[in-house]
Amino acid sequence: MPLPTAILADDHEIVRRGLSALLTNEKLCTVVAEASDGLTAVKLVEKHRPQVLFLDLNLPRLHGLEVLRQVRDTCPQTRVLILSMHNDEPYVIETLRAGASAYILKGSESTEIATALREVLAGRRFLSAPLSEWAINALTAKTPDTTDPLQTLSPRERVVLQLAAEGENNPAIAEKLFISPRTVETHRTNLLRKLGLQTQTDLVRFAIRKGLISA
Repeated sequence: MPLPTAILADDHEIVRRGLSALLTNEKLCTVVAEASDGLTAVKLVEKHRPQVLFLDLNLPRLHGLEVLRQVRDTCPQTRVLILSMHNDEPYVIETLRAGASAYILKGSESTEIATALREVLAGRRFLSAPLSEWAINALTAKTPDTTDPLQTLSPRERVVLQLAAEGENNPAIAEKLFISPRTVETHRTNLLRKLGLQTQTDLVRFAIRKGLISA
């Protein structure tokens, strides 16, 4: 029986190397591709349609949470395992609501990563210690914050938001997204209106506050 296929998305090569070695040596998965940024991760998932995606949240060019949302929309058969340094509640809540199958803390033992993968492939969810099983139901039972203006943006507007917050100008964003600069300007105008922002500084501050980019 062939091994499950996997894509690794992390901006640190050493993390990808270590995870790839673990998955390969333990014969857990066949790694078919690696990505160091969010946009590449989405494209690779659409191309390879892997069974699992190991995904970091703090990715350049497209935040991991947005990668998760897009993968769940375009490749629902791909199960997403978050591998993150963040153990605070908002990150866990948002990823579970967005459809993550597992949340694994970086620094976990290799046996825990293997256990998480087996659980996910068996159709179950997994939370890394110290996040316990009961926390899954407790966190997902919380009422979503419908007042969050970020939820009013379309997927493309969220991508433009992150790239613009990272300092990319309209022509650069257009080239990366294969759209015209005028279309980028339209998306930028719409997202600023929806978020109640006016300047580039406002946009950057909003992105930092939402954890889309680092301060």
